[in-house]
Amino acid sequence: MSLSGVGIGLRRPHFDALADTQRQIDWLEVIAENYVGVDGSARRILDVCRERWPVAPHGVSASLGGPTPLDESWARACGALTRLLDAPFYTEHACWSALDGWYSHDLLPLPFNEAAAEHLGRRARAFAQYAERPLLLENVTYYATMPGSRWSEGQFLSHALAVADAGLLLDVNNVYVNAVNHDEDPLAVLEALPLSRVRQIHVAGHRREGDLLLDDHGSAVSAPVVALLEAAILRVGAVPVLLEWDHGVPPLDVLLDEADRLRAIVDAALSTRALATQPLIANAPHGTTRDA
Repeated sequence: MSLSGVGIGLRRPHFDALADTQRQIDWLEVIAENYVGVDGSARRILDVCRERWPVAPHGVSASLGGPTPLDESWARACGALTRLLDAPFYTEHACWSALDGWYSHDLLPLPFNEAAAEHLGRRARAFAQYAERPLLLENVTYYATMPGSRWSEGQFLSHALAVADAGLLLDVNNVYVNAVNHDEDPLAVLEALPLSRVRQIHVAGHRREGDLLLDDHGSAVSAPVVALLEAAILRVGAVPVLLEWDHGVPPLDVLLDEADRLRAIVDAALSTRALATQPLIANAPHGTTRDA
C-alpha cells in the first residue's frame, strides 16, 4: 500500500461520520498506542476504515532518544500493526519521553550533539530491525535548547538519520514554531534539514501564548506554515501530507474542508515544481534538423 495526497488523523469524534462520508479522503493516520493490542469499537472502526482507505501508524511513546532500555516487544508489536495495515513505514519522533518507568506524556528534545545523535540513531535502527519495517523520525518542537548542544538541529538530524538509515517525517509546523521561538528564519531552518530523506510531511495549527508559539494541533494551518509547506513541496516533491488536528477537534466536514484546501495548495506546488524541472526544448522550425 502506498500513501499519497493529504491525509487526516483517525480520531474518535469522527468514528460515526467516517462510516457514512462519501467525501475524498486520501489516507488516514492512526496513533499506534491506541490500536496495538486493542479490541472493541476502536479496532472495529479501524477494520472498516482500512477497507476504504490506506491507513498508516504513527507512534508517540517509543522514547528512542532516551536512556531506558529499548522495548523490543513494543517495537515488534508496532511492526505487526504496520504489516497489518500494509503501510510502507512506521513513524516515530526524534526525542525522548520516558525514564525508568516515568513517562512524561510529552515529546522532550535532545541535546544537539554527536553523542546524542549517535545514541538516537542506533536505537532507531534497532527499533526498525525489531519491527521489521522501515522507520521515519519526526522533528519535534523544543522550547529551550538543551545543555550540551553544539550542532544545529539540521546537523543533529542529518547525523542521527544517517546512523539509523531512516527517513525524515518533516513537520513543517514544528519547523515554523521552533524558528519563531528561537529567532531564526523558518526557510533557512527548513533548508538546513536533511530534505533528501523526507518521506512524509505533517502540518498542524499552533497558537501564541505570551512570547511563545505553542504547537497545539488545535486549529487550521496558518498562512506562514502553508507557505513553508509550499516551500517544502517545491524542494522534496510528491510525498504524503498529514493534517493533524487533535485538540478542539472540529466536525469531520470542517476537517475535510481544511484537507481539501491543503490538497489544492500541494497540487499547485507540485505543478510549479514540475514546470521548473522540465528540460528546455528548443523550438526549432518545422522540418529543420540539428547536428548531433
